[in-house]
Amino acid sequence: MASLGSYTFCIPYFITFSILLTPFSHGVFLEEISDIVALNLRSQKTSHLHFYFHDILSGKNPSAIKIISPGGDGIYGFGKTFIFDDALTIGPNASSKVIGRAQGIYAIASQSELALLMTVNLEFTEGKYNGSGISLLGRNPVKKDVREMPIVGGTGLFRFARGYALAHTFWNDIKRGDAIVEYNVFVQHY
Repeated sequence: MASLGSYTFCIPYFITFSILLTPFSHGVFLEEISDIVALNLRSQKTSHLHFYFHDILSGKNPSAIKIISPGGDGIYGFGKTFIFDDALTIGPNASSKVIGRAQGIYAIASQSELALLMTVNLEFTEGKYNGSGISLLGRNPVKKDVREMPIVGGTGLFRFARGYALAHTFWNDIKRGDAIVEYNVFVQHY
């Protein structure tokens, strides 16, 4: 009788595990997902976006502010961290049409040169990409003429985005900390 009780005790566990593992053992779930991914990869397109990023630290209403300033700044200000909500415009002038916002954080992450670690969401508010966004995460060695940063994802029409962004400083005022940066973004999306 004791052995019958132990079988009775094991049966619910056997049934539960059988039910949970059945869909995966046939590969149905994995096949459906891989078929969808294969179809989507075929329908990807590459878009080139060109705009200007206005990073303003001066004045009464700056678009970027310093949130961390560790002691011992060093020659490049290692560790200084800024948060920003910068306008994206069609042209380099502040009066150009605003097409979105660049929102994120950047920090001086090098002790030997002026290089930023940037986490940026490019959120578009005009045209075809209104409501869609692109996420960048990468190193930005500011003194180089052209810097490349990877696209790590996106939202809306840029869902599953990948690609790269090229940044070029169009204008900067070292004393005030203001800059206008030209961006050429090459993004693969569906």
